[in-house]
Amino acid sequence: MTLDLNKLGHLIAVAEEGGFTRAARRLHLSQQALSTSIRALEREVGVELLDRAGAKLTVLPAGEALIADARLLHGAARSALLRARRIGRGEADVLRIGHTPAVTGDEVTALLHRVHDVQPELSTQVNQRYPGELTDGLVAGELDLGLCRGMAPDRGLVATTLAHHRLRVAVAADHRLARRDSVELGELADETIVVWGLPGRSGYTDLLIECCRQAGFEPDIRRNPIQGTPPVTAVQGTRDLALVTAAAGPAAGGTVQVLELLPPTFVPLHALWPQHTNSPAREDFLAAATEA
Repeated sequence: MTLDLNKLGHLIAVAEEGGFTRAARRLHLSQQALSTSIRALEREVGVELLDRAGAKLTVLPAGEALIADARLLHGAARSALLRARRIGRGEADVLRIGHTPAVTGDEVTALLHRVHDVQPELSTQVNQRYPGELTDGLVAGELDLGLCRGMAPDRGLVATTLAHHRLRVAVAADHRLARRDSVELGELADETIVVWGLPGRSGYTDLLIECCRQAGFEPDIRRNPIQGTPPVTAVQGTRDLALVTAAAGPAAGGTVQVLELLPPTFVPLHALWPQHTNSPAREDFLAAATEA
């Protein structure tokens, strides 16, 4: 028994567009052709996937389960196609990497330099993605590897820990703590700490909150209204603090000071990738990064 990727793509489009009319327009098909395709898919599966009875089309549980797997299948097929095309054309294998804002560009650059010391022929393309976009890109086969902190892998993705980086405290250069070299974690109990994701919706924010709780206090959290910028910049012009992985010392052109955090506290750097895809470049990267 096999499933037609085209029909699965039709099902995904109907679910995403909320009906046949818009999905048919997106797919450049007639509504009749699209409806026939979905009916044929339901016969292949042996159960109904959509509830067409009401005014609004509803995806049934079987349809939701199939769609989740279909996205992974499409992503794996896309990766396989692109890899075969590169090999057939004699092109270099390029590792497509995404990273969340929690992993800074400087950290990614340092990691790539260490990897290239071991694998000098490795070619990479790197761009920043928000966590949801990172997951979507991996599932869709647009990315081969994701770098993040505290993200639980979605279905079809696997994860490993590449390293642990030390947390430090960033403050504005005119903050009362800026002249100090270090600060105890417990001293942050009366401060406002800037985070980038909402508690309960960001694994990294939850990880930082748990570090504070282990120090004996519930942190006062404020979400940074400016997303996607380097973490140290979140405290510019404020009285707030930020827990960052940047090196101690002046930062952001001298507008920010980064202090050592005591006792030493570490956060993981994770790598995510699609489970059922083949990428020698990714294997080389992971081997070199883990050794580093």
